Amino acid sequence: LKKSLVRNNPLNYGITNKSMRYFSAFSGIGGFELAMPKEWQCIGYSEIELRAIEVYQKHFPNHKNYGDITKINEKELPDFDLFVGGFPCQSFSIAGKRAGFDDTRGTLFFDIARIIKYKKPPYLLLENVKGLLSHDKGRTFETIIKTLDELGYDVEWCVFNSTDFGRPQSRPRVYIRG
Repeated sequence: LKKSLVRNNPLNYGITNKSMRYFSAFSGIGGFELAMPKEWQCIGYSEIELRAIEVYQKHFPNHKNYGDITKINEKELPDFDLFVGGFPCQSFSIAGKRAGFDDTRGTLFFDIARIIKYKKPPYLLLENVKGLLSHDKGRTFETIIKTLDELGYDVEWCVFNSTDFGRPQSRPRVYIRG
């Protein structure tokens, strides 16, 4: 497993293309969207929590919600250059039961894999709790990295903490980019 030791923005791929198109999964209220360059176009997002959708749509009224990721027909998605998603963390968090892939929420990563296998976007950026690294003695994270590698992605990962960016709350998160 490669770990990037670079302490900069995980979106910094060195991309100079101003017409990037991205798909956002598990979008919540649009955190990834707030970090995207304004020139980049969201081709759609996937979110099922009603209150999150209400807030998201207030900020991004022109973005199409494809709904439940398990029901998305990847063949019907427009092409995109970047897949972003903070897939559900409850199954991997040290604050939860840590059921991993035995919890339905833990298997949603494989819907990401299904979509990127078909769409083959050149880039991806995923986010989750730091506990993902140690879940099941690291085997869960290894499965995720191996799956992405088998799909053709050269993957790097790093951990960022919100305190590193001047925020008063400690929120360590693992970022996986490919």
